[in-house]
Amino acid sequence: MKLSSGRHGTAAAVMIAAAAAAFLAGCGSSGSPAATGPSSGPASSPPAAATPKATAAAVPAPAANSCGVITQSQAAAALGQPAKAPVLGKATVEGGVACVFYGPEVPAGTSPDVAMPDSVRVVLVTGANAAKWFDNYRGKVHAQAISGLGEQAYYDGGASVSVLQGNAYVRIAVGIPNNLGVEETLAREALPNM
Repeated sequence: MKLSSGRHGTAAAVMIAAAAAAFLAGCGSSGSPAATGPSSGPASSPPAAATPKATAAAVPAPAANSCGVITQSQAAAALGQPAKAPVLGKATVEGGVACVFYGPEVPAGTSPDVAMPDSVRVVLVTGANAAKWFDNYRGKVHAQAISGLGEQAYYDGGASVSVLQGNAYVRIAVGIPNNLGVEETLAREALPNM
Protein backbone atom coordinates (compact mmCIF):
# COMPACT_ATOMS: atom_id res chain seq x y z
CA MET A 1 0.00 0.00 0.00
CA LYS A 2 1.39 3.38 -0.98
CA LEU A 3 0.84 6.37 1.26
CA SER A 4 1.25 9.77 -0.27
CA SER A 5 3.54 12.25 1.39
CA GLY A 6 2.38 15.50 2.92
CA ARG A 7 -0.29 16.25 5.46
CA HIS A 8 -2.90 13.74 4.16
CA GLY A 9 -0.34 10.93 3.86
CA THR A 10 0.91 11.54 7.37
CA ALA A 11 -2.64 11.54 8.73
CA ALA A 12 -3.37 8.25 6.97
CA ALA A 13 -0.20 6.69 8.40
CA VAL A 14 -1.11 7.86 11.90
CA MET A 15 -4.64 6.42 11.55
CA ILE A 16 -3.27 3.06 10.36
CA ALA A 17 -0.76 2.94 13.21
CA ALA A 18 -3.47 3.80 15.76
CA ALA A 19 -5.79 1.11 14.40
CA ALA A 20 -3.00 -1.47 14.52
CA ALA A 21 -2.13 -0.52 18.09
CA ALA A 22 -5.78 -0.77 19.16
CA PHE A 23 -5.98 -4.23 17.61
CA LEU A 24 -2.81 -5.36 19.38
CA ALA A 25 -3.99 -3.98 22.71
CA GLY A 26 -6.48 -6.83 23.06
CA CYS A 27 -8.57 -6.43 26.14
CA GLY A 28 -6.16 -4.73 28.51
CA SER A 29 -5.80 -1.18 29.61
CA SER A 30 -2.28 -0.14 30.39
CA GLY A 31 -3.47 2.65 32.59
CA SER A 32 -2.49 6.05 31.28
CA PRO A 33 -5.14 8.52 32.32
CA ALA A 34 -3.91 11.14 29.87
CA ALA A 35 -6.47 12.54 27.46
CA THR A 36 -4.67 10.78 24.62
CA GLY A 37 -5.69 7.37 25.97
CA PRO A 38 -3.97 4.38 27.49
CA SER A 39 -0.21 3.94 27.20
CA SER A 40 2.29 1.91 29.15
CA GLY A 41 4.73 4.79 29.43
CA PRO A 42 4.67 7.78 31.74
CA ALA A 43 1.77 10.13 31.23
CA SER A 44 0.12 13.08 32.88
CA SER A 45 -2.33 12.84 35.74
CA PRO A 46 -6.09 12.66 35.16
CA PRO A 47 -7.61 16.09 34.60
CA ALA A 48 -9.09 17.45 37.81
CA ALA A 49 -12.46 18.38 36.31
CA ALA A 50 -12.63 16.11 33.28
CA THR A 51 -13.37 12.45 32.77
CA PRO A 52 -10.60 10.61 30.89
CA LYS A 53 -11.40 9.75 27.27
CA ALA A 54 -10.88 6.39 25.57
CA THR A 55 -8.83 6.35 22.39
CA ALA A 56 -6.50 3.99 20.56
CA ALA A 57 -3.50 2.72 22.50
CA ALA A 58 -0.01 3.60 21.35
CA VAL A 59 1.61 0.46 22.79
CA PRO A 60 0.37 -3.15 23.09
CA ALA A 61 -1.12 -4.08 26.45
CA PRO A 62 0.88 -5.98 29.03
CA ALA A 63 0.31 -9.72 29.52
CA ALA A 64 -2.28 -9.11 32.27
CA ASN A 65 -5.47 -7.70 30.78
CA SER A 66 -9.14 -7.17 31.57
CA CYS A 67 -10.17 -10.54 30.13
CA GLY A 68 -7.43 -12.42 31.97
CA VAL A 69 -8.36 -11.32 35.47
CA ILE A 70 -11.35 -13.60 36.12
CA THR A 71 -12.70 -16.64 34.31
CA GLN A 72 -16.06 -17.25 32.70
CA SER A 73 -16.89 -19.77 35.43
CA GLN A 74 -16.06 -17.19 38.14
CA ALA A 75 -18.34 -14.67 36.39
CA ALA A 76 -21.09 -17.32 36.26
CA ALA A 77 -20.72 -18.00 39.98
CA ALA A 78 -21.07 -14.28 40.70
CA LEU A 79 -24.20 -14.04 38.55
CA GLY A 80 -25.64 -17.24 40.01
CA GLN A 81 -26.26 -18.61 36.50
CA PRO A 82 -24.30 -19.49 33.36
CA ALA A 83 -22.25 -16.69 31.81
CA LYS A 84 -21.64 -16.23 28.10
CA ALA A 85 -18.10 -15.93 26.72
CA PRO A 86 -16.67 -12.46 27.32
CA VAL A 87 -17.00 -9.59 24.86
CA LEU A 88 -14.98 -6.39 24.75
CA GLY A 89 -16.46 -2.99 25.53
CA LYS A 90 -15.27 0.50 26.37
CA ALA A 91 -14.12 1.25 29.89
CA THR A 92 -15.67 4.67 30.14
CA VAL A 93 -14.17 5.50 33.55
CA GLU A 94 -10.59 4.41 32.86
CA GLY A 95 -10.34 5.02 29.12
CA GLY A 96 -9.46 1.47 28.13
CA VAL A 97 -11.18 -1.80 27.40
CA ALA A 98 -13.70 -3.62 29.58
CA CYS A 99 -14.19 -7.37 29.55
CA VAL A 100 -17.92 -8.09 29.81
CA PHE A 101 -19.57 -11.41 30.69
CA TYR A 102 -23.34 -11.59 30.12
CA GLY A 103 -25.89 -13.86 31.74
CA PRO A 104 -28.06 -16.06 29.51
CA GLU A 105 -30.99 -13.63 29.34
CA VAL A 106 -29.00 -10.75 27.81
CA PRO A 107 -29.94 -10.57 24.11
CA ALA A 108 -27.27 -11.12 21.48
CA GLY A 109 -26.03 -7.84 20.04
CA THR A 110 -26.34 -5.92 23.32
CA SER A 111 -23.75 -3.13 23.44
CA PRO A 112 -20.87 -4.02 25.77
CA ASP A 113 -20.18 -0.30 26.11
CA VAL A 114 -23.16 0.19 28.42
CA ALA A 115 -23.36 -1.28 31.93
CA MET A 116 -26.47 -3.36 32.43
CA PRO A 117 -28.07 -5.89 34.77
CA ASP A 118 -27.17 -9.58 34.45
CA SER A 119 -23.54 -8.87 33.57
CA VAL A 120 -20.04 -8.78 35.00
CA ARG A 121 -17.73 -5.96 33.83
CA VAL A 122 -14.01 -6.12 34.55
CA VAL A 123 -11.46 -3.40 33.83
CA LEU A 124 -7.77 -3.81 34.60
CA VAL A 125 -5.43 -0.82 34.48
CA THR A 126 -1.72 -1.51 34.86
CA GLY A 127 1.34 0.68 34.91
CA ALA A 128 2.59 3.82 36.55
CA ASN A 129 -0.81 5.54 36.37
CA ALA A 130 -2.95 2.80 37.92
CA ALA A 131 -3.06 4.59 41.29
CA LYS A 132 -4.04 7.86 39.59
CA TRP A 133 -7.04 6.17 37.91
CA PHE A 134 -7.96 4.47 41.20
CA ASP A 135 -7.86 7.80 43.06
CA ASN A 136 -9.57 9.70 40.23
CA TYR A 137 -12.61 7.42 40.30
CA ARG A 138 -12.67 7.35 44.13
CA GLY A 139 -12.98 11.14 44.08
CA LYS A 140 -16.09 10.94 41.86
CA VAL A 141 -18.13 8.44 43.91
CA HIS A 142 -19.28 7.92 47.49
CA ALA A 143 -16.43 5.51 48.16
CA GLN A 144 -16.72 3.13 51.09
CA ALA A 145 -13.34 1.70 52.11
CA ILE A 146 -12.94 -2.08 52.13
CA SER A 147 -10.21 -3.39 54.42
CA GLY A 148 -8.16 -6.51 53.76
CA LEU A 149 -8.51 -6.42 49.98
CA GLY A 150 -5.35 -5.53 48.03
CA GLU A 151 -3.34 -2.54 49.19
CA GLN A 152 -6.44 -0.33 49.00
CA ALA A 153 -10.02 -1.05 48.01
CA TYR A 154 -13.39 0.64 47.99
CA TYR A 155 -17.00 0.08 47.00
CA ASP A 156 -18.38 2.94 44.95
CA GLY A 157 -21.70 2.85 46.75
CA GLY A 158 -23.78 0.98 44.21
CA ALA A 159 -22.07 -0.39 41.12
CA SER A 160 -18.52 -1.65 41.56
CA VAL A 161 -15.53 -2.57 43.70
CA SER A 162 -12.14 -1.03 42.92
CA VAL A 163 -8.88 -2.57 44.13
CA LEU A 164 -5.33 -1.24 43.95
CA GLN A 165 -2.47 -3.74 44.20
CA GLY A 166 1.04 -2.56 43.30
CA ASN A 167 0.91 -0.98 39.84
CA ALA A 168 -2.44 -2.56 38.99
CA TYR A 169 -6.00 -1.35 39.53
CA VAL A 170 -9.04 -3.51 38.84
CA ARG A 171 -12.67 -2.39 38.87
CA ILE A 172 -15.33 -5.10 38.93
CA ALA A 173 -19.06 -4.49 38.55
CA VAL A 174 -21.66 -7.25 38.87
CA GLY A 175 -25.11 -6.27 37.62
CA ILE A 176 -27.25 -7.99 40.25
CA PRO A 177 -28.99 -6.72 43.41
CA ASN A 178 -26.87 -6.74 46.57
CA ASN A 179 -23.66 -7.06 44.57
CA LEU A 180 -21.02 -6.07 47.14
CA GLY A 181 -20.32 -9.59 48.43
CA VAL A 182 -19.88 -11.17 45.00
CA GLU A 183 -17.79 -8.23 43.80
CA GLU A 184 -15.47 -8.63 46.77
CA THR A 185 -15.19 -12.36 46.03
CA LEU A 186 -14.33 -11.73 42.37
CA ALA A 187 -11.80 -9.07 43.38
CA ARG A 188 -10.05 -11.54 45.72
CA GLU A 189 -9.98 -14.11 42.92
CA ALA A 190 -8.61 -11.47 40.52
CA LEU A 191 -5.68 -10.35 42.72
CA PRO A 192 -3.26 -13.13 41.67
CA ASN A 193 -3.97 -12.38 37.99
CA MET A 194 -3.29 -8.64 38.11
